[in-house]
Amino acid sequence: MTKITVAKGDGIGPEIMDATLDILMAAGAQIEIEEIEVGEKVYLAGNTSGIDKTSWDVIRRNKIFLKAPITTPQGGGYKSLNVTTRKFLGLYSNVRPCMSLHPFVKTKHPIMDIVIVRENEEDLYAGIEHQQTDEVVQCLKLISRPGCEKIIRFAFEYALQYGRKKVTCFTKDNIMKQTDGLFHQVFDEIAREYPAIENEHWIIDIGAAKMADTPEAFDVIVMPNLYGDVLSDIAAQITGSVGLAGSANIGEECAMFEAIHGSAPRRAGQNSANPSGLLQGAVMMLTHIGQTAVAEKIQNAWLKTIEDGIHTDDIFKNGISKFKVGTKEFAKAVISNLGYKPSNLKTVNYSKNPALNLPKYKRRPAAKKELVGVDVFVHWNGTDPQELASAIRKIEKPGLNLTMITNRGIKVYPDGFKETFCTDHWRCRFKHADGLQVLKSDIVDLLAKAVDENIDTIKTENLYLFDGKSGYSLAQGQ
Repeated sequence: MTKITVAKGDGIGPEIMDATLDILMAAGAQIEIEEIEVGEKVYLAGNTSGIDKTSWDVIRRNKIFLKAPITTPQGGGYKSLNVTTRKFLGLYSNVRPCMSLHPFVKTKHPIMDIVIVRENEEDLYAGIEHQQTDEVVQCLKLISRPGCEKIIRFAFEYALQYGRKKVTCFTKDNIMKQTDGLFHQVFDEIAREYPAIENEHWIIDIGAAKMADTPEAFDVIVMPNLYGDVLSDIAAQITGSVGLAGSANIGEECAMFEAIHGSAPRRAGQNSANPSGLLQGAVMMLTHIGQTAVAEKIQNAWLKTIEDGIHTDDIFKNGISKFKVGTKEFAKAVISNLGYKPSNLKTVNYSKNPALNLPKYKRRPAAKKELVGVDVFVHWNGTDPQELASAIRKIEKPGLNLTMITNRGIKVYPDGFKETFCTDHWRCRFKHADGLQVLKSDIVDLLAKAVDENIDTIKTENLYLFDGKSGYSLAQGQ
């Protein structure tokens, strides 16, 4: 018997959770439920995270969390509970299988069976944002080597465990050479450890176009957080419906399982919602806790129900579907099919798929780190980069010289174009004229002189070499 934490959520959440739990219990799942309340009521009671300490204690004690969709109130100050839960519990891997159910669910892609493995903790979802000037706000994109190694190794181990043939990496490292470049680099490193599995890399834009047009070309796709969030919804939709897709969030100690769709408050209480997405999450939960026989029984019964044309409103199509049913009736149909298998759709066999057992990340030896300059960001309302350069050169000191000014990443000094539109946010790069190292005290002196000259510095970024390799990007046009 495994004790799990359950949250019924908001909107359609309670209905689809009740339907899912009815199916699990009828199938003989050996689980004990401890229910908590999260979401809209908790938010509106004054808790901006949507969850209180006692609920955290329950989740951390039980380790397994089955969560229905929740509603985050509109307006500022409320943090996404999904993002918070993934980060606090270290749920670094988001797994979203997307398989077409042709011809029983209408789709333009009858041959589609992909699994998207999404990094779950970092990237732009760190949520570190600042307004820096009147005209410019910033969001930090954070990519770490541990984050890359863990998610990419998970993708290859998943492929190995589930008999998948290929792992594809999507990034935009032709533009973001440091952040996405690290993800691609680590992918290539880890791929060499799995010679039996084909590997490839696509730039995200053309890769997304290819996936939307020819999804059968892919098997397992691993991506940083934001790309994975967007493309997993697209992949689920082109299989037939986002409402059919479940999601597993796996960490080293805890795991959370859910549907990928939202709480759909306008459909709440109408007995019309499709419980399939949450049920798919629950099936992944059962395989994770080792109850693979029950998971297999439920999944085959669900496939037979879909095959029998017993469909909820979101996937009902005249000429394909046979019976339009509500949430409760769909659950009853799945329960009646327990012990049966589909005739046309591919049956599942989870007996050889226990939970993945991944090694913990091992930190590498520190690189040799050399400080070679600094980028000083300035709030300045002028429009002529030459005028700004004249002012900035007044704060130069021996061994730390202005070498470049950019605006929104585009080099505007020296040799800028008058056609380039500039905001009030400027990056001024200082480096040693002879390429030598600089001292942090030099940077402090530089900033002190900026104060004396009434230059509004808003942030700095140190420029480092790591084992002799540049740890910073060039400007566009450099």
